[in-house]
Amino acid sequence: MNETEKAPLIAAIDVGTNSFHLIIASVDSRGMLQTILREKEVVRLGASGGDIKYLSEDAIQRGVQTLKRFAEIARSKGAEIRAVATSAVREALNSNQFIELVKKETDIDIEVVSGFEEGRLIYLGTLHSLPIVNQKAIVIDIGGGSTETIIGKDGEILYVHSEKIGAIRLTVRFGLEDEIDEEKVKECRKYIRGVWTPIFNKINQIGYSTLVGTAGTILNIAVMTLMQNGKPVPDVLNGYTLETKDVLKTIKKIISAKNLKERKQIPGMDPQRADIIVGGALILEYALENLEIDKIHISTFGLREGIVYDTLEKRKEIESLKHLGRLRESTIYSIAQNYGVNLKHSNHIKYIALKIFDATRHIHNLGVREREWLEASAILHDVGYLISVEQHHKHSYYIISHCIMPGFTKDEQEIIANIARYHRKSHPKKKHENFQKLPEDKQEIVKKLAGILRIAEGIDRRQVQAVKDIEVVSNGKSVTIKLIPANKDEMPEVELWGAERRKLLFEESMGVQVKFVI
Repeated sequence: MNETEKAPLIAAIDVGTNSFHLIIASVDSRGMLQTILREKEVVRLGASGGDIKYLSEDAIQRGVQTLKRFAEIARSKGAEIRAVATSAVREALNSNQFIELVKKETDIDIEVVSGFEEGRLIYLGTLHSLPIVNQKAIVIDIGGGSTETIIGKDGEILYVHSEKIGAIRLTVRFGLEDEIDEEKVKECRKYIRGVWTPIFNKINQIGYSTLVGTAGTILNIAVMTLMQNGKPVPDVLNGYTLETKDVLKTIKKIISAKNLKERKQIPGMDPQRADIIVGGALILEYALENLEIDKIHISTFGLREGIVYDTLEKRKEIESLKHLGRLRESTIYSIAQNYGVNLKHSNHIKYIALKIFDATRHIHNLGVREREWLEASAILHDVGYLISVEQHHKHSYYIISHCIMPGFTKDEQEIIANIARYHRKSHPKKKHENFQKLPEDKQEIVKKLAGILRIAEGIDRRQVQAVKDIEVVSNGKSVTIKLIPANKDEMPEVELWGAERRKLLFEESMGVQVKFVI
């Protein structure tokens, strides 16, 4: 068996606003992607001209059925499934209805990523498709609901912006599905200019040397550009370089077609994209006219390939380091420092909490992913102190759930925020809006992890590390935690009292009795 065959298979699913994509692939010992298969389904999950407030019942059912099929394919190949959702699910008020139905029908956990995290994953994907790692590259990904612009160099993100302009969103907003006229195009251009001008001023200020385009709209326009210039269209577009002026000519041809029928007759036009191509083309037009660059490099790698590499990188870091990966760790400590967290206290809480977690695995049955969430919440649980000492746990929830957290999905961010929210005071309750909006399985995880965090917090009640270490013994029905004093001549009675007061959530969520001894 060769190394490629030994490599784990990852099924990455991009739950997009326009289309759902599946890629099943492995990464060999040289870091090369070995693709087993690709699938695409046009689902049109989000179809709104403004904010995508609700996913329609029809769209939800289309999405669930597509993911059922993707799950069957992935499992038949023995692949680990990771599904990431972008703007449509990110914005919809009823996204939990879709996420929970998908979980019920397919057993897939959908991760909802922020615009920043979406951009990071896109950049990670393009890094593995083109030789741009040493270049200051700007990557543009035009999706159905949003467009991501990312600047990176040497594998590091320098700038990410996600704007709520996408091929579907602009098509619906300005009525560009079928017949178009100069007035519609003019209004759409004006809108794009209004929202993107300050962004492109910033982008040009940061600077770049290379432009990369990825995702469906740009790939389809690239095909049309090649055909317009009489060039053969390869099976794989990756690595092709097009002149900006040639791409702009193709966009002009798209806009010159007065209706859907005419657009479908343009050589190279994807008939499934013809009704939304005008909105996407106008976005690309603005970008090309406002970037000081004369070539665009085409990448067929993007979000889903980034998911594959990110999944394997996280797994490798977790298995070797048994704590947060480099990017995630940097994110957590950066937030902690920005909000003036007492890191000596937080790191001690992390140490105690993880020791309890590891010693009670046979009780809570949680894994490496949940351990990471506990670690992150232990470091960040006191960020709310910057706002106010009173109710600081609630402030911690707000800060964590609203800040930018590269390396984490929105779902993970919400879970970490909830664990921090319940490190003191009230237990999680169904009536709490922040807790209620979590899926039921995640609610149970929050209870268990918050139960551990509460005990750890009690054990460092005075934040002076009077208890330097603990020993945990469990027989499955009860847990005994021995507090080891930092000073043998000073018994940590306050910490013992603090831990006793905070053990109830742990006992209720784990179904065991807890005893503390010195």
